Formats: sequence, C-alpha cells, structure tokens
Amino acid sequence: MSSRVNGIVKYLSWLLRLPDTLLGALDEFLDRLHRRGLGDAPAAILLLLPSVFLLSVFILLPMGATFYMSLFGGRHGMGSFVGAANYLDAFRSHDFRQSLLVTVYYVVGVVPVSLVLSFLIAYGLYRIDAFRGFLRTFYFLPYVTSAVAAALVWRSLFNPQSGILNLLLGYAGASPQQWLLEPRGVFHLISGGAVPASWGPSLALACIMVFDIWHGCGFMIVVFLAGLSGIPRELEEAARIDGAVGVRLLRHVMLPLLSPTLFFLLIVGVIKAFQAFNSFYALTHGGTMVETQNLILYIYAQFYQYGYWGYAAAVATLLMLAIVILTIIQWRILGRRVHYL
Repeated sequence: MSSRVNGIVKYLSWLLRLPDTLLGALDEFLDRLHRRGLGDAPAAILLLLPSVFLLSVFILLPMGATFYMSLFGGRHGMGSFVGAANYLDAFRSHDFRQSLLVTVYYVVGVVPVSLVLSFLIAYGLYRIDAFRGFLRTFYFLPYVTSAVAAALVWRSLFNPQSGILNLLLGYAGASPQQWLLEPRGVFHLISGGAVPASWGPSLALACIMVFDIWHGCGFMIVVFLAGLSGIPRELEEAARIDGAVGVRLLRHVMLPLLSPTLFFLLIVGVIKAFQAFNSFYALTHGGTMVETQNLILYIYAQFYQYGYWGYAAAVATLLMLAIVILTIIQWRILGRRVHYL
C-alpha cells in the first residue's frame, strides 16, 4: 500500500514539474535559434500561433463560410449559385433599409448618451471618498445581470395595461402610452404631432435605448474610473496651481489625459451597438414591429424564420463590412487626437 502511495506521489510530482521542464526546453531551443542569427522571429511566431489558431477557427473561417454562403440562393439550404444577387436584393429591399435606419438610430442614441452619462457618474465617484466602493458596485450590478432577465423586468414596467410607468403617468394627469408597442416617432409624440410620425426613432425603440443605456453604463463607469485613477495626481495639482479649476480643469487636463479611455470605449461601444440582439429580442418578442427591428434581428428573421440562408449571410457580410469601415474611420480620424502619458 505504501509503495502505491509513493508511486502516486512521484507521478504527481512529475506532473507538477512537467510544465517547468517543457518551458525550460522551449526557452533553450529559442536561445539556440537566436544565437544562430534568426533573432526574435521564432519566438514571436511561436507566441502568435495560439492567437492565430483561435482567430482562424472562431472568426476567419466563419467569416469565409458566411461570405461563401451569401453567393447562393434558395430557402432552407444552399441552392443555386447567384453571385452578388443577394447583395443587390438587400439594397433594393425596403425592410433592409428600415432595419439599417433603426440600427443607426440606436447607435447614435445609445453610444453618446452612455459615454457622457458614464463619465459624469465616474467623475463624481472619483471625487468622493465615502461609499465609493459600494456605489461602484451598485452601478456595475446591472451590467453583470443577465440582459434577458433584466429585459423581462423592464418589459413589465412598460406594460401598457399594468405597467408602473403608465400608473405614474396617470397620477401625474398625463395620458398613458403604448411604450414598446408604439410605432410612432418619439419626437412626434413630444411635439404633439408637429413633427411627422416617421421622423426619428419610435417610442418603442427609445424604450430599448433607455434600457441598454441603463444596462451598459456599468462597464463604462468602471473603465472610466480606472482611467481617472491612472492620471498622476501631480499633473492635476500643477494645473490647479496654474489656475485650472472646475470646467477648465476637466476640459483642458482631465479629458485629454483620458482620451485613450474615451477612444477605447467609443470603439467598443459602436461595435457592441451594431451587434445588439438580446435587448431587442427580449423586449419586443423577437422584433414584431419594423420600427424596432435592427439589422441583427433582420438577419435572424431571414435566416431562422424565413429560411433565406444566402440572403441572411449577405446582410451579415454587409454588417461586418460596415463595422470594419466605421472602426477604420474612427482609428484614422479620432486616433490622432488621443494623448498618451
């Protein structure tokens, strides 16, 4: 019995030493290649291989398969080769243009408001010492909460018959609203009909925007707090000595030093907004109205509900190209305004 235990102990010890042994042998092998004049290229290639493999399997290959699928027509499968016909059909489709407009409304409405609101909250938390940890956790909780579960709660709040929002409007003497079922534009409702109903996002889309701003601000607040904490106190104190206080300190010192954080959140926020799905699907029962159907829901409906696999793949490819082009434009234009310490 003791010999068996000793054998198990030796085996476990060998397993624990195995990673160090392999890393040591690999390091020695790379040193020999470096001494032979190959430089750091073998080490760089070896370190990049896992990332390249994962990107190829989970991103590049699916993208290639999606583009290949977009070249074929038919329903519930890949039919005959149609070339660019699916792309031309997308540009001619009114539903595609409407879903693109809904997506643009959503991105323009959610990303700037989320950035501004998150920065103001983070800057307020940065300036206080009492309860900072508690408040940071409080603001971060919605982000770590399941989007579908939170959306179900918000859908009950927006319920036209039994929702608390219409109950509060009734107490205030205002007329109840249809909220997530209202296809008319929010500017039309606010202006009392002076603005055409088709202008701007619908009230239903505005409700989805409000939910996603509430749900996503926690992440931005934490990132902003990390960026503010990384600014050296000496720079802020020197600016105060030179007379920069209040808005001047915020505009000319804090925001330029926070530009890398702003740039990162803007890039991530735009990409995430173009890919929004959970909130739309959960709040609108799968996008039953065209006024709340963004591009992701449109792709989902074309692929799973109607079975136009090639057409859905073409729209998905167009969405991917739009995200890539917008990201490049942001890098080229806004990347030059980023100031690093």
